[in-house]
Amino acid sequence: DLILLLFLSTLLFIYGGYPFFKGMIEEMKDKKPSMMSLIGLAIGVAYFYSAYAVLFEVGHDFFWELSSLISIMLLGHWIEMKSVLGASKALEELLKLMPETAHLVLEDGQIKEISIKEIKKDMHLLVKPGEKVPIDGKIIEGKSSVNESMLTGESMPVSKNVGDELIGGSINAEGSLTYQVTRVGDETFLSQVIKLVKDAQATRSKTQRIADIAAKYLFYIALIGGISTFLIWILLERDLGFAMERAVTVIIIACPHALGLATPLVTAVSSSIGAKHGLLIRNRANFEQAHKIDTVVFDKTGTLTKGTFGISKIVSNSISEDELLSLAYAIENASEHPIAQAIVAKAKEKKITLKKAKDIEALPGKGLKGKIDQ
Repeated sequence: DLILLLFLSTLLFIYGGYPFFKGMIEEMKDKKPSMMSLIGLAIGVAYFYSAYAVLFEVGHDFFWELSSLISIMLLGHWIEMKSVLGASKALEELLKLMPETAHLVLEDGQIKEISIKEIKKDMHLLVKPGEKVPIDGKIIEGKSSVNESMLTGESMPVSKNVGDELIGGSINAEGSLTYQVTRVGDETFLSQVIKLVKDAQATRSKTQRIADIAAKYLFYIALIGGISTFLIWILLERDLGFAMERAVTVIIIACPHALGLATPLVTAVSSSIGAKHGLLIRNRANFEQAHKIDTVVFDKTGTLTKGTFGISKIVSNSISEDELLSLAYAIENASEHPIAQAIVAKAKEKKITLKKAKDIEALPGKGLKGKIDQ
């Protein structure tokens, strides 16, 4: 039974203990022992002494303590990593919403549809009304307004002219745009935002830093305490096995199970609750100071509202309000512009019958015009 227990514990020690020993080596290289060093010391001493006790049939083994220590610490790190990865998952979902193809403008003016993976710097691409911008670039021809709300939070469409920058993932409104690709791959705006979030989520909070400092001192306390315990019992003329058993006990007890689990739990819960309420935590240390905030200033349009346009009042002089709304509804029905969508939503709310419109033409910065069959 003990040999089987040793075999199973060896597998757990090698597989489960690997991340802790890897972290311990890195901490020792930096000469900054912390939580990883403390855990590595505890599980290392527990395993090797237990193996010695089983093979030479002396003393008491610590396999149960070894397995519980590794399991609890691995659970803590899994919870922490899950919260870090989960925080940037929402942003990575944006990449999936990017168009899979783009319209390449050839030198002879012909349009060729290509995969977004084939796009390279300096290529000329065409974005039609209502389409998503496939990748970052600078406008060389055309005029339109672009919805960048999902990337910048700006609810109002941004007017774009020749020379202006386009962000991949934004939505073109009424005009066709030809632009030159300026950034691809990890250089794009969206990729940089995702990287920023990942880096920010990896930052240590004040609580985590305090836990690391505590672990540093506990490492030395455990080491000195274990050696001192061993020497004292040897000086008291107790046998080697008895002294080793007491020394190992002191080192294992010094490793804080709760510290390794509580801190990641706090991190995970705070990140999870924030994400559910649309709050992205960029800096954990600053977030911990949030309880001191007594004033909040909002300067971004749409922050306190739904972020969408709506019709509050219709002013009509010569025809009825419903008739005026029906005319606007017919012209704006196919448009992706936020104001057009507000008109369409109001018309549907009032159950206005959709009339047929033709020869619809976009007037950038002004609206649309067309002919309606009465």
